[in-house]
Parts: sequence; C-alpha cells; structure tokens
Amino acid sequence: MTHSPLLQVRHLRVEFPTRRGTLVALDDVSFDIGAGEILGVVGESGAGKSLTGAAIIGLLEPPGRIASGEILLNGERIDNLPFEAMRKIRGRQIGAIFQDPLTSLNPLYTVGRQLIETIQTHLPVDAAEARQRAIQLLRDTGIPAPEARVDHYPHQFSGGMRQRVVIALALAAEPRLIVADEPTTALDVSIQAQIITLLKRLCHEKGAAVMLVTHDMGVIAETCDRVAVMYAGRVAEIGPVQEVIHTPAHPYTVGLMGSIPSLEDDRERLSQIDGSMPRLTAIPSGCAFNPRCPKAFDRCRSERPDLLDAGRTRAACWLHDKPQPLRRAA
Repeated sequence: MTHSPLLQVRHLRVEFPTRRGTLVALDDVSFDIGAGEILGVVGESGAGKSLTGAAIIGLLEPPGRIASGEILLNGERIDNLPFEAMRKIRGRQIGAIFQDPLTSLNPLYTVGRQLIETIQTHLPVDAAEARQRAIQLLRDTGIPAPEARVDHYPHQFSGGMRQRVVIALALAAEPRLIVADEPTTALDVSIQAQIITLLKRLCHEKGAAVMLVTHDMGVIAETCDRVAVMYAGRVAEIGPVQEVIHTPAHPYTVGLMGSIPSLEDDRERLSQIDGSMPRLTAIPSGCAFNPRCPKAFDRCRSERPDLLDAGRTRAACWLHDKPQPLRRAA
C-alpha cells in the first residue's frame, strides 16, 4: 500500500497532572493502521492499551490530557479539535465499541430508536430508510428476527446480543476507523468467535481500519493482521501477528507468549514473567522492562531504546541495536 495509512499516531504522550507531580501514562507511542487492517494492541493491565484508544477517540478522562504528539485520521489532525468537532468525527468517522454494552446503550430507548437517531445524525436518509438500515445492521451483526427485535429495549437482550447491538451502533454511520476496547471480554467463547468473525468481515468488506484492544492473545491470533505489544505506556514490539507470536523479538513479548497455553505443548508448566509492571510513579530509568528482563545489560538500565528493526518486527530493545559492534571494530 503506497497511500498513507487511515490512522497515524505520532509520538503520543498522555499525562495526568497530580498534586505530587505529573504522571506520564503514555510515552512516545507511534503506530499506523491501514484501511482494511486490524491492529491488535495487547499487554498487561495498566500498560496503556485502553488509554491509547481513549486518546484516539477524544475521550480521555480528565485530568488526563494529550501533552504532545499528534493523531491523524485520513491525513487530518484530530487530537487538537474542539470537543464539538471531535464529537461529530467520533460518530461519523470513528466507531467505538466498549467492553460493557450497558454503558453504550440508553436503557430508556429501544435499540431501533438509538440506531435510527445515530444513522440520521450522520447520514442523509429519511426515517423510513434509517429504520431499514437499522434492521439491516441488526441482521448483519447476527441478531435473529431483526424486524421484531428493532423495537425491543436493551434489557430484553442477552449480554452477547447486547454487545452485537453495540457493534451495530458503532457501525451505524459506516465509520472509517473502529476502536474496539475488549469487545468480547464478557462473552462466552462461541459468541466471542462470532463477534470476531463479524469484525473481520466488516473490516474487509467496508475497508475500515480496526484497533482491537485486548489482553487475549487467542483473539489477537485469530483476528489481527499486526499486533502492538505495550508495556508501561510504550510500544515494546510491533509487527505482523504471526511473527510476533512465533518469533517474538522483545524479551517481554517472549515472556508474554511463553505464558500462553498451547494445545501442542507438553510443558509441565507455563513460564511466567517474574515481578509486575511498574507503577506510573516508579517507572525505572532506561528500558522500563529492565528489572524483570532476563537479558538486561548495563545499557538497558541507563538508556531507553526506541523501536528498532528486529527481523520482520520492530522491538524497543537494545539487543537489536545492530551497528554497535561495527563502531567498536573501526
């Protein structure tokens, strides 16, 4: 693909001012997502995955703010827009799917009314056409008897069905970008698989870009084209999903992959990464992972690595700093 990516995140830094000083929650995060591509974002709780999604859709919880960097959608900056302008973009060009469907649906309105209002706000259609579109969206997201269900209230749907309604709502205005934050966490595995299939189909049919935030590597392996592994507010590794899963280049990713059970595996026990992710108030100098890293050396404790080429992926790890030995030999 020669044309520029649909979403570009450049050197994003998110800070939370507190009485005791400023906490840096995201530090120099950069990645792209192309049209028709699904990028998975994975990492432990607190790594900054959801925060990255919230920054992109303009819904950071105050006092959190974007301190520097930029976010571009279709080549236009969206991180510095006033609230109202961003709200229009959020409905029309960016669809958001959250973990808990109850927070995204109004219990007082039928799902049809919520879909129709969203469609009519963003697309030039009359009420009858909007209703037909709403029914079609419910059908597309796998809701049986959509002609009848369109007039039901959220509480009349099961958890899995509600999450489908949320996805229908996120897709109502045919957005170019979908930010899905743990969209399948609360669902049982068979419904999870259906929703993942649905996201993939929509991505490929409509050419939307999808950012899928999850901690479930199984979902990532099934769904994504590329994956970004986050650690302590930074991207530790990013690359094609099969490469990152099968030949991870960052010691943290190696540990993360080693902790996933596999059916072919005859290991007695899963490996685990000792220690836990640092709190934002106590991120170590150098590479944030160095206290837990089995391969850390002096430079890791003093200098923070940027993403470096590591075969087919890129990893923020000094092990991949190739030119060093050449300079010493000269």
